[in-house]
Amino acid sequence: MQEYSTIAAVDLGSNSFRLQVARIVDDQLYPLDSLKETVRLAAGLGADKQLDAAAQERALACLKRFNERLRGLPPAAVRAVGTNTFRVAKNAASFLKAAEAALGFPIDIIAGREEARLIYLGVSHDLPVSAARRLVVDIGGGSTECIIGQGFDPRETESLYMGCVGFSQRFFPDGKIGKSALQQAELAARAEVQAIAARFGAGNWDEAVGSSGTARALADILEQNHWSAGGITATGLEKLRAFLIKASDVKALALPGLSADRVPVLPGGFAVMAGLFSELDIEHMTVAASALREGVLHDLWGRFHHHDQRDATVAQFMSRYHVDTQQAARVESLALTLFDQAGKQIAHDHEAVRRLLSWAARLHEVGITIAHASYHKHSAYILANADMPGFSKIDQARLSMLVRAHRGNLAKATREQKLGSEDWELIAILRLAVLLCRNRRETDHAAIRYEREQSTVRLNLAPQWLADSPLTETLLEEEVRQWKAVGGVLEVAFR
Repeated sequence: MQEYSTIAAVDLGSNSFRLQVARIVDDQLYPLDSLKETVRLAAGLGADKQLDAAAQERALACLKRFNERLRGLPPAAVRAVGTNTFRVAKNAASFLKAAEAALGFPIDIIAGREEARLIYLGVSHDLPVSAARRLVVDIGGGSTECIIGQGFDPRETESLYMGCVGFSQRFFPDGKIGKSALQQAELAARAEVQAIAARFGAGNWDEAVGSSGTARALADILEQNHWSAGGITATGLEKLRAFLIKASDVKALALPGLSADRVPVLPGGFAVMAGLFSELDIEHMTVAASALREGVLHDLWGRFHHHDQRDATVAQFMSRYHVDTQQAARVESLALTLFDQAGKQIAHDHEAVRRLLSWAARLHEVGITIAHASYHKHSAYILANADMPGFSKIDQARLSMLVRAHRGNLAKATREQKLGSEDWELIAILRLAVLLCRNRRETDHAAIRYEREQSTVRLNLAPQWLADSPLTETLLEEEVRQWKAVGGVLEVAFR
């Protein structure tokens, strides 16, 4: 993969949108520029989980401003990620198209545990190297990520559906901070945390670290009001609780260390943090300067230096699901040969699409451990729904689509899919590679030639090779019928 001297990460959080630009010098990342806007995207989610027009307008206006700063950077040097609100909004798909157009770059919607992994990656690079087990807590606008890791390695990751914006709207909708409302908010947070307390409670880690806006705001408030000598403490939170109840309204929250943009979401963020402290037996928490966007930068940098988490995930899945690695390698090798024969006109981002095809070939049989019958359906389900570190939800959906369509009834597999010409070609290549490797023996690549002529795919086979493979000839005849059923044209010719 090509390397770049300047890269950028865009974190589209439920509370704030952030842009971080960095230079790469001697394998080190150096911050170059950063932008932050408080968009409060989660505030636009109604009870029906639809994102309202006002929130969308705020977001698009911010993304257009980010677009100006990012203009001129190549697509591969920029990664934008959408978090909880993008995950839960029912109209996220239509909003995503407008958001990508405004930003000028693709946006990956990442799963909660993938968000947790990236947060830990950012935080761990910000802290001194240590053998200590660290609990990292990141309270966002719509979700809270908890991670236990050691060094740069996250061991446990979890995402909880609670955040400073969501809790502030749910328990303090009018800005009133009554004792009862605060108590109910803390109890709700504790109920969420109870589900992970056995894995994340005291005894499973040596030190606790907070990241992102809520943790930093709470630490600033406690320190500047002399309620803590450093960081967030249980006793400091007790003093802040008493102050919040006495103030009784967010409009009366005048505190050293509390910024104006943090005021409306402070009660919700406090309740979530108090619930975490109670259920996980936290007494003291330091605060890191880095978070998700720095993790995205480090992950992006790793892809340029052959430390791509996606490759590690694919290898782990192959091991976990006992994939026949020799067969996967045969299919992958032939699929990539056919892809390269088709030429670079097959895809706008040739290298990225080639890697997607490679992963699909390696993973196409993961479902066999469930059942051989309809294994392609089981494989597709696993790839669509499992936690796959490094992959966005869109990546997983596309992998799942390719694997679902790699054998069997093509019309059924693609009936509800909105596929472009690039997708159809990848399906054709993967289906042919699997078909031609069905005997699970090495295939003579020199006897096979894949060509494209506008919308027609021609598979040219050496006559003697085909004569020696009567089963393959029959399968290819059936494959031609499958493509005719979906309006596509696949020709099999001798040469």
